Amino acid sequence: MAVFGVTPWAARVPGMLLASLMLLGVLVAGRRLGDAALARRAALMLGASAGFLIGGQYVNHDMGVAAWIASAIWCFALACWDGERPHAGWARAGFALCAGGLLTKGLIGVALPALVIGAWLLATRQWRKVLHLPWVSGLALFAVLALPWFVLAGQRYPGLWAYLFGVQQFGRYTGGGFNNPQPWWFYLAACALLLFPWAFFAAWDGLLRLRRRPAPAALDAQRRLAVLCWIWVGAIVLFFSLPRSKLIGYALPVLPPLALLAAMGWQRALDGRRHAERAFVAVLLLAAAVPVAITLAAPRIDRGRLSGDVARVLACRAAPTDEIYVVGGYPMDLPFVAQTQKPLRVVQDWPQVRAKAADDWKRELYEAGAFEPTAAARILLEPAALAQARTQAHAWLLAPRKAGPDTQALIAGWQPVFAGQTWALYRSAASAAEGPEAPQHEGLPGCHAHGGKQRQP
Repeated sequence: MAVFGVTPWAARVPGMLLASLMLLGVLVAGRRLGDAALARRAALMLGASAGFLIGGQYVNHDMGVAAWIASAIWCFALACWDGERPHAGWARAGFALCAGGLLTKGLIGVALPALVIGAWLLATRQWRKVLHLPWVSGLALFAVLALPWFVLAGQRYPGLWAYLFGVQQFGRYTGGGFNNPQPWWFYLAACALLLFPWAFFAAWDGLLRLRRRPAPAALDAQRRLAVLCWIWVGAIVLFFSLPRSKLIGYALPVLPPLALLAAMGWQRALDGRRHAERAFVAVLLLAAAVPVAITLAAPRIDRGRLSGDVARVLACRAAPTDEIYVVGGYPMDLPFVAQTQKPLRVVQDWPQVRAKAADDWKRELYEAGAFEPTAAARILLEPAALAQARTQAHAWLLAPRKAGPDTQALIAGWQPVFAGQTWALYRSAASAAEGPEAPQHEGLPGCHAHGGKQRQP
């Protein structure tokens, strides 16, 4: 954002770069462990998939940790592919990439590469290579990259490690009170959707391999690669299918091996047939068209959940020192669009929220408040605070446009300013008594993102 500015696309740059790393891994590993034609076809399948085109621009950590996990697995596989002893350089790269996974989303950045490579080495009777990995230098590299942040953060926030690893890692994996419970087959459907329609060619390849037992002469590099890929897919899908809570982004680490298996399935089904390449290009374009259409339609699809219209009005009417209160929900995008200089002051019945302990944004806020109690006292407010706030100058209130009776009662006495599609903006009675906002004030930085002119509703 320092380079490109505070824009949605700047926020998406890290995810897109890490998605590109995932794509590069398929090209490099596919070429080295299979052949160049297979690697190119798999990379095209992955690059035209919904998982890549949508997941790569989604602003969360799922694509990032998936890219680190996949890259680490490829490096350890390349290290152990040939010879009696692992290649030290590839193995050290694997340790470094696991550090990136740990920093991005915790223990799965280490556990999943270890699970996949361990299962593969056991299944292919190469487990002795584990003893010859460069453990000392690899772990030293891992520690230098990953541990400083955890040490410094733990010193600043006592109890952070127990919360991060105990509650958010083991607790989420083993507990049943977290969000989005789904049936056991959820990730099978997720794989088919994220790599549609290519995942069906991967399934076709798997069925053929089960039905046809190859002769010893057929035990070539491509079959060895298929064994690695199926173990990779099976281990991660099984790992994430055990908990009740399931999220579609957790399936992203299996897209690289699925793409290679899909490329093998395509070769088995259609290679050598007339017009096979034309058919591949046609399917490729159709596969890419769906996620591209979803991306273009996303602003309209999400319009009913966003607050950009209110945020733009607030940005040009509020001063950087003004207090902004929110009740009845939380406009996730508003601080980003308006570029507010202070945290939003969130009004809820917090004792009741703590008692219910739902797995939502409210829980995230009050659990974060345990590490910053001074800030929490200013940000997490009881409903009674609104009665006092409306008597103060330079105070603003955001509430859902279609607020319920309880929220409507809290809004009473605040002066309406602007009604957006989803959110409504109010200012305090004391501010209204002062008259219009001074035209000379600069407004919030988000106002300058729209031409530097203050826009009145």
